[in-house]
Amino acid sequence: MVVYKFGGASVADANSVQNVVRIITSAEHHPLVVVVSAMGKTTNLLEVLLNESRKNEDFSNRFEELVRYHYDIVNDLFGKSFKFEQLDKAFDDLRNNLITYKKHKYDLAYDQIVSFGEIISTIIVNQILTHSGIDSRWCDARKLIKTDDTYREAIIDWNETIQNVTEQLTSQNEHQIIITQGFIGSNSEGLTTTLGREGSDYTAAILSFCLDAEYMAIWKDVPGILTADPRLFENVAKIDRLSYKEAIEMTYYGAKVIHPKTIKPIQNKNIPLWVKSFIDPSGIGTLISGEIELTYPPMIVIEPNQALIHISTKDFSFVGEHHLSKLFDIFNKHRVRVNMMRNTAISFSVCTSDLRDRIENLYDDIKSEFNMVVDHDLELVTIRHFTEDLIAKLKNGKIILFEERLRQTIQIVVKEVPNMIRK
Repeated sequence: MVVYKFGGASVADANSVQNVVRIITSAEHHPLVVVVSAMGKTTNLLEVLLNESRKNEDFSNRFEELVRYHYDIVNDLFGKSFKFEQLDKAFDDLRNNLITYKKHKYDLAYDQIVSFGEIISTIIVNQILTHSGIDSRWCDARKLIKTDDTYREAIIDWNETIQNVTEQLTSQNEHQIIITQGFIGSNSEGLTTTLGREGSDYTAAILSFCLDAEYMAIWKDVPGILTADPRLFENVAKIDRLSYKEAIEMTYYGAKVIHPKTIKPIQNKNIPLWVKSFIDPSGIGTLISGEIELTYPPMIVIEPNQALIHISTKDFSFVGEHHLSKLFDIFNKHRVRVNMMRNTAISFSVCTSDLRDRIENLYDDIKSEFNMVVDHDLELVTIRHFTEDLIAKLKNGKIILFEERLRQTIQIVVKEVPNMIRK
């Protein structure tokens, strides 16, 4: 058993879908489970649709934009005369959900709407495989992945998920292709839940764990895992091999190639993970496995849109253990992720993603007891296996607000310095 995962960029148009079909049909190992994300920027569009419906705005134009985008792909794949009842029903269900859930709590409504991106994309991919004469079966991930009811960041019920996956995916024909959705699951009430943005990698890892997969492959628009984002840096290099430990470190610090939760399930069963290019499927890619620690070059992760939160007690008393315990509970309550932190005698500082609504909710919960100041529009720079020369180059032209060094890692919170020109 092998598990493939394809992200939104790999199925963004008809030519891309056909390319995915070629990769699937050329797979050397079977049976094959294929996890597919929403097409292109569909998730973003669904978020806009959700917000328009909740404001009682006319969302018909946006809805038609969504339908037209997908049917342009369908028409290119099958021809304009093709009747696609399963897809029509999915759009009808989406329209109904936009109306039904607009008065519900936002996170619950979010999962009932945004999940349709994955449902729609897998319907199309499964249909083109079947149309091409390939033994393919569409499987609803919500009947496989069971979770609690923490909408938008659901926690897996592993016992029930393992049972479902074993019962539903281990009895198929040896050469059959299973197409299912990333990112989504369902709770005990049957309502859709999601695993967090970009959570399709995690879905593939969950299925790999449950199926004791021979290996898992994530297909990206890059040749493998690189030493830095090629959109931000020149002369980046591909890393041929990574240990699970190094991959966990990189994803924790914000590397976008792999979802942070992906590594642990496959590490638990020593399942190799390949990161490969759908643009050049014959390329070697990057292998993540349980091999002994290797020597790595410097690797850079840039996290934009950061905020630095400074918290102190109103009476200037020490920020003690009881204060920190309370603050961490409130951070967890409002899902304010701690990317970096420092505690002094009378203050507690945290670098987090600059999500204004969550930070405001956090402040509302602590303002009676604590003072809070926030610096916005910052950048978090993380360098693994750093050199002093590289640190100096990345600090050039920046205001350093916060710096933390470990043996192999340095993290720096920076702000751009405006160029001053003499009058």
